[in-house]
Amino acid sequence: MSFTSSSSWSSWSRTVGAFFLFQLLLTPPCLLHPQPCSLLAQIGHKLRVGALLPAQRAVRIPVQAALSRAALDMNREREPPEDHGPEWKRDNFLPYNLSLELITRQPESADPESLFRSVCQGVVVQGVSAILAFPQNRDELLQVDFMASFLEIPFLSVIEHEEPLRTQNQFHLQMLTGVPESSLSDLLLTVLQRSGWREGTAVLCRGWEEARGLLTLLEGRGRPWHLHALLNLTHLSHDATQVHDFLSRHFRRNHPSPASVLLFGSDPQCAATVLRSAQDLGLTLPTVHWVLGQPLSPDALHTIGLPLGLLAYGQVDRKPLDFYIRDALQLVTRAVAAATTLRPDLALIQNMVNCFNKPNKQEVPSSGQYLSRFLSNTSFTGLTGPVRVHQNQSQIFTSQRFHIWSLQRDAMGQPTWVTVGSWEGGQLQVEDQEIWQGPKHWHRTEGTGERTKGRWRPGMPVAGSRVKVVTLVEHPFVFTRDVDDEGSCPAGQFCLDAGTNSSENLERFFREVASGNSSFLPSEYSKCCYGYCIDLLEKLAEDLGFEFDLYIVGDGKYGAWKGGRWTGLVGDLLNGLADMAVTSFSINSARSRVIDFTSPFFSTSLGILVRSKDTAAPIGAFMWPLHWSMWVGIFLALHITALFLTLYEWKSPFGMTPHGRNRVRVFSYSSALNLCYAILFGRTVSSKTPKCWTGRFLMNLWAIFCLLVLSSYTANLAAVMVGEKTFEEVSGIHDAKLHHPSRGFRFGTVRESSAEDYMKKSFPEMHEYMRRFNEPTTPEGVATLKTDPPQLDAFIMDKALLDYEVSIDADCKLATVGKPFAIEGYGIGLPQNSPLTSNISEFISRYKSDGYMDLLHDKWYKVVPCGNRVFAVTEVS
Repeated sequence: MSFTSSSSWSSWSRTVGAFFLFQLLLTPPCLLHPQPCSLLAQIGHKLRVGALLPAQRAVRIPVQAALSRAALDMNREREPPEDHGPEWKRDNFLPYNLSLELITRQPESADPESLFRSVCQGVVVQGVSAILAFPQNRDELLQVDFMASFLEIPFLSVIEHEEPLRTQNQFHLQMLTGVPESSLSDLLLTVLQRSGWREGTAVLCRGWEEARGLLTLLEGRGRPWHLHALLNLTHLSHDATQVHDFLSRHFRRNHPSPASVLLFGSDPQCAATVLRSAQDLGLTLPTVHWVLGQPLSPDALHTIGLPLGLLAYGQVDRKPLDFYIRDALQLVTRAVAAATTLRPDLALIQNMVNCFNKPNKQEVPSSGQYLSRFLSNTSFTGLTGPVRVHQNQSQIFTSQRFHIWSLQRDAMGQPTWVTVGSWEGGQLQVEDQEIWQGPKHWHRTEGTGERTKGRWRPGMPVAGSRVKVVTLVEHPFVFTRDVDDEGSCPAGQFCLDAGTNSSENLERFFREVASGNSSFLPSEYSKCCYGYCIDLLEKLAEDLGFEFDLYIVGDGKYGAWKGGRWTGLVGDLLNGLADMAVTSFSINSARSRVIDFTSPFFSTSLGILVRSKDTAAPIGAFMWPLHWSMWVGIFLALHITALFLTLYEWKSPFGMTPHGRNRVRVFSYSSALNLCYAILFGRTVSSKTPKCWTGRFLMNLWAIFCLLVLSSYTANLAAVMVGEKTFEEVSGIHDAKLHHPSRGFRFGTVRESSAEDYMKKSFPEMHEYMRRFNEPTTPEGVATLKTDPPQLDAFIMDKALLDYEVSIDADCKLATVGKPFAIEGYGIGLPQNSPLTSNISEFISRYKSDGYMDLLHDKWYKVVPCGNRVFAVTEVS
C-alpha cells in the first residue's frame, strides 16, 4: 500500500513540474523581468534618434558616414563577442537591451520652411527621443534653436565653426567640435596679460581675413589689452626691402616704447618676410614681443624661423568628428537610461509626433521636457574627454587643449620650439616659467617723470608712494561736480572721468595734470569728487602717508563676470589699472574669489523702493466715511422716527392736531421730516416741535443718535476730502507681486551690481523677468519711479542708497517698504594678495572704534523733508 502511494505521488509531481516548465517556456521574456512589455512592444524594442543632415553635399557625406559608423558601433556593443570572458562588460547604456535606430533626413534647401518641413514630416512623426543637427551657419543655428523651443524635443547641435548661442533653451544643447573666436581671443589676451603686455600693434599679411572676427573681439572696448594700431601689408609684395622699410618707418615714428605685436595671416612667405625684417631691425625682445595671432598646427611650426622669443599657439590632440557624434549619442542613451528608472513611459515614448497638434502639457506631461532634465544633468568621460552640460548656457563642454610654444635655442644653439604653457577649460597653465618671455624689466622702470617713478608697486612701502584709486559715482558715497575756472577743486579731490580703461591714456592724462599742462583735456574729463568714501580715502591717505590718483571707472559698473571677463571695478583691479577701489563696493562671494576686500566699513542690506500713488477724491467721496448699508439705515431710521413722531402727536390730547384744543397750527408728517432732517444735519431751521411728552422723548433719542453718527462721519471726512496718498503694498522680497508679477507690475535693479547677482542666484525666475527693467545706475532707476506715469513699480537696490534717495525726495513720493534682506557690507577692493589689505582693515577698525565712522554717517546722511520715512542704517560694530 505504501509503495503504491509513493508511486502515485512521484507521478503527480512530475506532471506538475512539466506543466510549470511548459508555462515558463511559453511566457514572453519581458514578463520574466520588471520590464514595461507594452511600451517595448509599442516602440519595437528600438530607441529612435533623429539626425538632420547638412544641405551641402560636401559636408553631408562625411557627417552621414560618421553617423552610420557610430550607430553600428553602439548596436554592435549590445551583443558579447564570441570569445568573451567573464570580465566582458557591455558598453551600451540603453535599458532593456534596446537597439539604436537613426532617422536621418536632409532638407531640400537651406531656407527655414524646407528645414521645418523636413523635421516635421520626416523625423518628428517617427517618435524620436532626440534630434542631432549639424548647423553650418548662424542662421541655421537660430532655426534649430527655434524648432527646439517650439517642438519641445531635445536637439543636440554639433557645431564646427560658428559661435554658440548665448541661450538658456533647455531643449537645445550645443556641442563644439572646434574653438570659437571668442575663446581664441580669451586665450590670446590671457597670454599677453601673463607676459605683462597691455597694448600693442597688429600686423596683417595675406589671409588675415580669416581672423577678422578674432581681431574685432581684440579691439573690443574694455579688454585688458589695448590695440592702438593696424599695419596692413597686404598691398605690398613679398619683397623684403618694402616690408623692411615699412616696418622701420612705423616703429621708429610711432613706437619708441616697448610693445607687443600680433601677426595675422595665412601666407607663410609673408609671415617669414615680416619676421626676418623684424630681426634685422632689432624689433625683438625685450623691446618688441611677436605673437602669431592665428592658431597653427604643430606641423606648420617648423616652417617659421626667427626671431627668438616668438610665441605661437595651436590645438593639440584634436578629435575627429566621429568621436563627437559618438559622445553626443552616448549622452542621449545615458539620459534615456536614467530617465527610464522613474518614468519609462515618458522616457521611451515621445508624445510629440505631430508638429501641428502639440499635446496639452496640462493634461499630458511633455516627454521632451522630462528627458531634457536628465540630459542637462548627465556627465561622463567619452572619446573626446570629459563631457558635461553647462546649465546656464546650454552647451556641452568637451575637452579641447591648446599648447603655447616659444621659439628658443636648444643646447646646440639651433632655434627650436618649446612648449611653455597649455590652455584648457579657459585656464592657462605655465609649464616653463624660466623661458616665458615678457617686459618685466620695462615695467619696473616705466616712465621718466617724477610722478610715474612714485607709483606704488607690491613689495614697496606705501608711505611716500602714489596709489591709483578707482571709484564709482553713487550718492552719498561719491558725488561729482565740475572743477572751478582755474581747473582746481576747492573742496573734494580732483578725479578723472575719461570714460576709458586704457592704462596708457590714464597715465598720460595724470602726467599732464601733474605737470600743469592740462589744457588738452576736454572739460568734461576733469571733475571734483567728494562724499562719504572720499572723506574716508583722505583719512586713510593721511594716516598711511600716501598720495593717490583718482579716476572714475570707465564703464560705470561695479563688476560682474560677463562675456568671459570681469567688468567694472573688479576688471580694473584684475587688469592692474588700479591699486584700490573705493566706493559703495559690496562684498560678495563671486568678487571675493578674484579680488581682496578690507573689513567692511559700512553695513547695509537690500531694500525695495516704491512710489506713492496720489489719487484725487471724486465727487461722491463724501459718502466714503460710512458704509452704504449705514447710509440706508440712517435715512430709513429718520423716516420711521418722523412717522412715529407724527403718530404720537396726533394720538395725544395735547398734540397739535385738528382735534387737540382747537390748535391753529397742525403737526403733520412733513413737519416731523423737517425736524428730523434739521437735527441730523445740525442746522437751525424754522420747524414745529411736538407737544406731547412721548414725541419729545423720541426726538431727544434721535438727536443723541445723530450726534454720534455726525462725530464719526466728520472724523473720517477730512482724510477723504484732502485726497488719498497710498504706497504700493509690497511685503518684502517674498511678496507674490515679485514672484508672480501680474497686471504689468514692473520692478528692476542696477545692472552688474551685487543686487542683480543676489537676485540671479537666489531667485533665477524673478531675475529673468526683471532683466528687461534693469537700469545702469541707481539714480536712473529711482528716476523711473518718479516719471508720470512711472516706468517701474518697485526698485531693488542697496538700502543705504535707497534711504538716501528717500531723504532727498522733496515731493515725499518715495518710501522703502518690506523687511530688509540679503545683509551685506561695503569694503575697499584690492587685487588679490595685496599687502595693503591688512593695513587698511586695521585702520578701518580703528576708525569705527574711535567714532570717526559715526561722524561720516551724520555728515552725509542728513534727514530732510521726508526723513521720517528713512530707516536708520547702522555701521558695522
